[in-house]
Amino acid sequence: MKNVFLCPGQGSQLVGMGKDLAEVYPRVRELYDTANEILGFDLADVCFQGPEDELKKTRATQPALYVHSYAVGELLAERGVKADVAAGHSLGEYSALAIAGAFSFETGLRLVKVRAESMQKAGEQNPGTMAAFIGLDSETVETICQEAAAEGTIVPANFNSPGQIAVSGSIPAVERAVALAKEKRARLAQLLPVSGAFHSPLMEPAAKALAIALESAEIQTPKIDVISNVTARPHSSPSEIRELLAKQLLSPVCWMETLQYLSNEPDTQWYEVGAGKVLAGLLKRTIKGAVATLIGTTTALEGVGANS
Repeated sequence: MKNVFLCPGQGSQLVGMGKDLAEVYPRVRELYDTANEILGFDLADVCFQGPEDELKKTRATQPALYVHSYAVGELLAERGVKADVAAGHSLGEYSALAIAGAFSFETGLRLVKVRAESMQKAGEQNPGTMAAFIGLDSETVETICQEAAAEGTIVPANFNSPGQIAVSGSIPAVERAVALAKEKRARLAQLLPVSGAFHSPLMEPAAKALAIALESAEIQTPKIDVISNVTARPHSSPSEIRELLAKQLLSPVCWMETLQYLSNEPDTQWYEVGAGKVLAGLLKRTIKGAVATLIGTTTALEGVGANS
């Protein structure tokens, strides 16, 4: 049996995430206390109490998801459920790398802090947005982006599952792409509530700032395979991790290809490690018969591992 840990990214956050874990497990409370010190604000309060508008801000969302997934990963390991391979969607790749021992909890969180703040700033410097399309294939979306590029920068940003793709770029170009997608009879074509054009060239200032932080960060070869969003293949070395994490901000998330790569081995147990159920849904739509166990609460933990 191969255990695959999938760590969620932005969009999976919800008010109350991690609260029950912190109340039951002292180690989780300790992780949130450490995070509060590193971040310079009360992440625990934002996660546990909200308000939702505050949790949705990039500077809070990304650390919130990272801390929650890392905590769940530790708790699963204590129960004898350890990952054989891991992957994370966008921000979730940092959670996966930390769980795999590529860097410490603290190092990862400092990187996430730089990533979140620099992405927020890049979104203010280079205003942009994203849109989600359902019911169009990759080639059609590529064609839409080429046509909409007359209005500004636009690229495919997330290949999430068959027929579910997000695009990212300047606001006029993305709005034009939504109109074109509707003309091509997409089942869904709508703007996303994001603060910037993530995974596009408009994130160049953030990628540069992150690359500087990555250069000085202490990074080791992961103890298990962690799949890169950029290549949909395992990271092979600390230098490659540094390069691909910076490149990730400018490149599409190859999530569908990642899941297909991970499904090559039979007898796989999938776990969505952290908040929400977004990745479980993408898995179900991508890999026939695959089901992910959702592990984000104390109740869910009771059903797995040595103590179940």
